[in-house]
Amino acid sequence: MFFADYPILGNEKSLPLYLQNMGHHHCQDHLIRPEGYHYDQILYCTKGSGTLIFENKAIPIPHDTAIFIPAETPHEYYPEEDIWDIHWIVPCGYAAKDILTQFGLTELKTFHLSDTKMLEHIFRKMHNALRTDSIFGNYKASGYLYDFLMEFYRLIAYKDPATSVSSALMKALDYINYNYFSPITMDELCSVSGVTKQHLCLLFRKKLSMRPMEYIAKRRIQEAKALLTGTEKSIEQVAEETGFCSESYFCKLFKRYEGMTPSAFRQIK
Repeated sequence: MFFADYPILGNEKSLPLYLQNMGHHHCQDHLIRPEGYHYDQILYCTKGSGTLIFENKAIPIPHDTAIFIPAETPHEYYPEEDIWDIHWIVPCGYAAKDILTQFGLTELKTFHLSDTKMLEHIFRKMHNALRTDSIFGNYKASGYLYDFLMEFYRLIAYKDPATSVSSALMKALDYINYNYFSPITMDELCSVSGVTKQHLCLLFRKKLSMRPMEYIAKRRIQEAKALLTGTEKSIEQVAEETGFCSESYFCKLFKRYEGMTPSAFRQIK
């Protein structure tokens, strides 16, 4: 099986993210690119095995393996069996590089994929959108491409040490999410997560770009916004039910993070 989709691009090129091309080889040919490819690429294998040559090193690419190859990176790859099932996508757009960088995709890497079912599903939706809708297919594919990248990141985030989410951080977040309406101290979070205050603060800054107490405040404000728009409860009641020590403190933090008072937010329709 082989297909290659090269969309006819017009105004879609002004989107923050769009699909430059994509395709699927049932048995990938021997490909040599001494100058690399013009764009960043994500490839993944679902059957068979092959070899990637990078900086004179042979890297095995068995099934359930993904490869990220940055633009202009010299490389070579070839099959080791009669079947080497390779899928590829080429994301473009002014936001593409920032998204890839956010996911730690800045240099050539390989990843083991534990389950490619959802990735395959989204891949097929992109392909079908391009083949069946000549008017809006490119726009649909752009939306599916975002879903594809999110799913790809989910799969690699728990495998790559550079992007992994620690169990300590997840325990702290779970505790906050279930107890935001009650007073929460750093000692409690450290006890739940099993790490020191310094290390927990480091985990929050690294993954969420904020301190633990700031995350707690924003989590409470998240719930407060739902109450402000979905109920007739007073500002004082909302503050109390979302864990703020006083109405005045709630209003102060709400304005700091949302740029308006709770009352002004409630008026937005």
